[in-house]
Amino acid sequence: MSKIRVYELAKELGVSSKDLINILMDQFSVEVKNHMSVIENEDAELIKELLSNKGEAVTKDEEETSNKTSNETVEKQENIVQEYEEMTFKEADKASKKNKKRKKKGSLDEIHEEDEKDSSKENGDIIEIGNTITVKELAEKLEKPTNEVIKTLIFTGVMAAINQEIDFETAQKVAEKFEVVLERKEEEAVLEEVEEEIELEENLEKRPPIVTVMGHVDHGKTSLLDAIRKAKVTESEAGGITQHIGAYTVNVNGEKVTFLDTPGHEAFTAMRARGAQVTDVVILVVAADDGIMPQTVEAINHCKAANVPMVVAINKMDRPGANPDRVKQELTEHGLVAEDWGGDVVCVPVSAKTHENLDTLLEMVVLTAEMLELKANPNRNAKGTVVEAKLDKGRGAVASLLIQSGTLRAGDAIVVGSTYGRIRAMFDDKGRKIKSAGPSIPVEILGLSDVPAAGDRFHMVKDEKTARQMAETRKEKERQEGFNSSHRVSLEDLYSQIKEGKVKELSIIVKADVQGSVEAIKASLEKLSTDDVKVRVIHGAVGAISETDVTLATASNAILIGFNVRPNENAITAAEKEKVDIKTYRVIYDAIEDVKSAMIGMLEPEYKEVVLGSAEIRQIYKLSSVGTIAGCYVLKGKIVRNAEIRLVREGIVILESKLSSLKRFKDDAKEVNAGYECGLSIEKFNDLKEGDIIEAFAMETIARKEL
Repeated sequence: MSKIRVYELAKELGVSSKDLINILMDQFSVEVKNHMSVIENEDAELIKELLSNKGEAVTKDEEETSNKTSNETVEKQENIVQEYEEMTFKEADKASKKNKKRKKKGSLDEIHEEDEKDSSKENGDIIEIGNTITVKELAEKLEKPTNEVIKTLIFTGVMAAINQEIDFETAQKVAEKFEVVLERKEEEAVLEEVEEEIELEENLEKRPPIVTVMGHVDHGKTSLLDAIRKAKVTESEAGGITQHIGAYTVNVNGEKVTFLDTPGHEAFTAMRARGAQVTDVVILVVAADDGIMPQTVEAINHCKAANVPMVVAINKMDRPGANPDRVKQELTEHGLVAEDWGGDVVCVPVSAKTHENLDTLLEMVVLTAEMLELKANPNRNAKGTVVEAKLDKGRGAVASLLIQSGTLRAGDAIVVGSTYGRIRAMFDDKGRKIKSAGPSIPVEILGLSDVPAAGDRFHMVKDEKTARQMAETRKEKERQEGFNSSHRVSLEDLYSQIKEGKVKELSIIVKADVQGSVEAIKASLEKLSTDDVKVRVIHGAVGAISETDVTLATASNAILIGFNVRPNENAITAAEKEKVDIKTYRVIYDAIEDVKSAMIGMLEPEYKEVVLGSAEIRQIYKLSSVGTIAGCYVLKGKIVRNAEIRLVREGIVILESKLSSLKRFKDDAKEVNAGYECGLSIEKFNDLKEGDIIEAFAMETIARKEL
């Protein structure tokens, strides 16, 4: 018996897939998982027949309703006219002037409300101002002549011209003289109001989906983007502007789709870390001849952490060794089951080289986005996210913005993080100059005071002065937060945070020297979950702790646990900057016991490891009388003769021991500082290789911490 998919039936009926799913489940009791589910042709014909009959009945009801509505509108307008006739000529004239100022016509009740607001100042009500205000603006707020305000300022001991700014305290003293109460309105509160503004359903319009393509670097991500865009990034005549702006739009069957051209999962996570929910759908690219790779696993974990729907593109189907079933099998190991295997993840076999199934992939992306019912209000102040930014010698600060709501126009004043400016020029993804852009459209702008950070939020404000004040307030706030930086979750203070209700779920990232250790630690840690706190290993992999791991830990407020591995220099720097807790262990039970003790408040660390310095082995000398001597260059800190040392090879800890000798030329040395060369040998160990790293460390005793 032939079957039909839900989205195909939805197309025939002219309704959205989501609406059809609701109808099938609520009215016809047909169980369907998503738009890719199939139903029997007989059921489909019955649904078509019933819906067509229902549609005719609805049309009649709509006609009756529209007649009622038109009658009500006429009555309402007659009432308004009657109210105008009852008012005096002077009052009516005043009301009509106010009515003209409004963009949308309201009733006379709204006019009366405005009259009440106007009279409130006369009754001595509160006026809100920012931290600073010009003399002219204060005079306008108080509805007093400017010379009177200046005179009052002189009597209070302040000499100020008409356009000079005065602080809130000075303005408050002036207002008291005129029997008016001033209240301080924090500049940041304006943005909070914008963020919390509730959008009415009738103001929302459909917007294009924002799609990020992620995956392993060798799996054809860029080639797929080129094929979708029908251009070549490597050719100078096309794609240069698109690569520069970092985002672009394409048309798919009359529907616009915005692609975020970011450098993979790292930028995606950085945006998540700053709280910017930019992406709606992710295309996960996996090579059909290569399968799941470590970076693919990281991409999957980032998508899960962001709770973003995925469409899997199984690329390189033109290769002889292509095996899509193997890819689907490997996906199941990470909790992703293909829809043709009974799951809910859409997998599309494609080839960027031959353009095979590209249309199907794009159609699946559009259908996935349709299920999300993406909407935004274009008729409000614009807000969105910075995709990337740089300083151009000729044009100054250049920022690529992705508008998420509202409409941005050339000449608008915006505040972006702790920077601000007025948009001098705006360009689309093709490099063409434009005057305005709506939701989900990427633009490149000029006119900012400084280069913002990727992932920063931007908001449109009424004027450049307001933008400057907000940016300065944010800058000051950031400076204060730098002094009192919030401490991320760590094993030492985990128990107190659980008791305060701050931690409900402990996220952990595990890195180890072999895959077996990763699985063992992962299983053991997750068994420690209690009613108070759930332990969840969000990522586990083999290899040294990298900067990418620290970035993921920052985004998900996780603890990094390393087993027989060490963090590299970039990871250590990033962890110190982001206050990420990294714990390294040589014994698996120590890691489990530490997490368990921290959860029940019994963890009392007595020793803290202090890394004194590190040196790189540049040359090996083998002497029959002494053994193997390593010629080293001290990279940072210092190598101390009596300190404990650790031998690290490609991020994996090979040995922990002590030095048997440390020499500078022919002389024995107690310590050798960074930038100098030395010769050393390790007690009872000769398997040294060029490129190995020698880390010198000491165990520092610290006071026990009461939790």
